[in-house]
Amino acid sequence: MKPPRIREILRGYERLQIAIVGDFCLDRYLDIDPTLSETSIETGLEVYNVTRVRTQAGAAGTILNNLVALGIQNIHVLGFCGTDGEGWLLKKALSRLPGVHTDHFIETPERQTFTYTKPLVVQENQAPRELNRLDQKNWTPTPESISKTLAASLRKLAKQVDAIIVMDQVDVAETGVITPYILDCLDKLQMEYPSLCMMADSRRGLEPYPWMTFKMNAAELAQWMNCGTPMTTEEVKERSKHLSQTTGHPVFVSMAEQGIVGAQPGSHAIHEPALPVH
Repeated sequence: MKPPRIREILRGYERLQIAIVGDFCLDRYLDIDPTLSETSIETGLEVYNVTRVRTQAGAAGTILNNLVALGIQNIHVLGFCGTDGEGWLLKKALSRLPGVHTDHFIETPERQTFTYTKPLVVQENQAPRELNRLDQKNWTPTPESISKTLAASLRKLAKQVDAIIVMDQVDVAETGVITPYILDCLDKLQMEYPSLCMMADSRRGLEPYPWMTFKMNAAELAQWMNCGTPMTTEEVKERSKHLSQTTGHPVFVSMAEQGIVGAQPGSHAIHEPALPVH
């Protein structure tokens, strides 16, 4: 691909409309100054004094942040949060991003807000040191009423968006946004709108997903294909090509510092090396 074509593609970003359906979590960072350490009178334990709190949308929110940075001006978010303080902070983080529409983002007392709280010890001239993370998750299945509401939003948005991105971040199946009800809805939408770009990523693997564009890492691909790790770049290319031919959709496999492999039906798999980050 030559520079003029790249510039042409980039100019088209601002005209796109994209929907992101999945697990939006609150990333909350607590900056701790160790020079202000105290001892608790009640417990005798060290007290960490927090000097700054930073919050932003994470998980599916990370995808959102990247799309905003790329200049896409119409992004619809589909997900849920709880009626708790973390939910208020998450909705505030979403609303301050330009071009983001939250009409289909549900606030419900039946769920608590998925939250990663990350305490960071911050010292001068040193990289921040993260302490034990504090997670808030849901451990029961997502109520069907929530899935039905989100599915109705998906069906509505499928008629107007250029792409749907699916992000499944939870560790326990069916406790987040991507439930069997939502997967069934996505399957029907892909058949109804075959030219609609739909891309999925799941930390638990994509085997149960309807066929669409898949994004995964090399370890997830190896697990799916029942082969050993680590795979060579050529092995990743071969497996990606086979999966793409099987599903009839593109497949992207990230390989950390080794870059990314992309495969498309009827074509060769391509490996693009990563740029060095210092």
